[in-house]
Amino acid sequence: MQADEFRLVASDELNHTPTADSNFNESVYVNGFDPKQRCGGWMRIGNRANEGYAEAQVCLYLPDGRLAVQFQRPEIKHNNAFDAGGLSYTVHEPFKHVSMRYEGDLLVLDDPNLLRDARRLFNEAPRTHGVIEFDLTGVSPMHGGEPTRDDQQTMYGRDFSFGHFNQHTCTVGRMDIGGEVVAFDSFGWRDHSWGPRYWTNIHFYRLFVANFGPDRALMLLKITGRDGVTRRCGVLQFDGDYEDITDLDVYTEWTARKDPKAMRLGVRTAKRAVQLQGEVIQMAPLSNRRKVGDEILASRIAEGLTMWTWGDRTGIGVTEYIENLKDGEPVGYPL
Repeated sequence: MQADEFRLVASDELNHTPTADSNFNESVYVNGFDPKQRCGGWMRIGNRANEGYAEAQVCLYLPDGRLAVQFQRPEIKHNNAFDAGGLSYTVHEPFKHVSMRYEGDLLVLDDPNLLRDARRLFNEAPRTHGVIEFDLTGVSPMHGGEPTRDDQQTMYGRDFSFGHFNQHTCTVGRMDIGGEVVAFDSFGWRDHSWGPRYWTNIHFYRLFVANFGPDRALMLLKITGRDGVTRRCGVLQFDGDYEDITDLDVYTEWTARKDPKAMRLGVRTAKRAVQLQGEVIQMAPLSNRRKVGDEILASRIAEGLTMWTWGDRTGIGVTEYIENLKDGEPVGYPL
């Protein structure tokens, strides 16, 4: 994604007018992770104004290995703000400072595998009140925007988030979960996207996001379409600047449940070639289902808190493996 191929202006930080697409979605996502406490989390609001609801999602990885989560579809009637299901998002200064806050019920899980069965999750998981606040200040350039040509490829594909931008951040987090408070002042990442979206439009991809301090980070994507063609895109942040990648190799180790367990990456930019090693320390095994006629389309969305090594530095972030399920099996496994 070269800068001159995309248009990005300050007003893109705010909500866009929905297109006529029935599945128009505009979403904001924030995360923050603390390598010392090996904890953190992410929050997301996705407005589906034409469908009358929002996707309100919270996923927190606690220092003791538990997860605290919430997934809702609150009713909305417009796309004028990101404020639904107890989640609210504020732009304090475009391209520099944003925040997200959640207040409401959380499901607290000793066993993350309860996420594999939504009915059991909502019926059996203990609940508590939570107040979560993430404050994010940019430590990198902006990356992405709307394509400037009709034939320009977008990050995820033109049928999944036509416009998209992201940024690495300093993230100050405070997670009050039933009176248990976890606070951190570390780093994270955010993105903002708009356009038609179904999760099942992704055949399969592997997304890696991590920070190694204020001047070094990564956001790497390997995505494969139904035609079998694979694209590799993303950036390394080095000495504060973004370098677009020119190549990406991914090798994944898997658990018995076919979740990503560890990964080795080889990455090239015009300036450097690096090797990175990641280890998933806590997995949130999520999923998405959509009915099309008489057919049920399903995807697995594996969200792993991941510790990374890049040379003499260690970092932390989130690894996301999304893929369609065919006869219950992830189509991208075992690559």
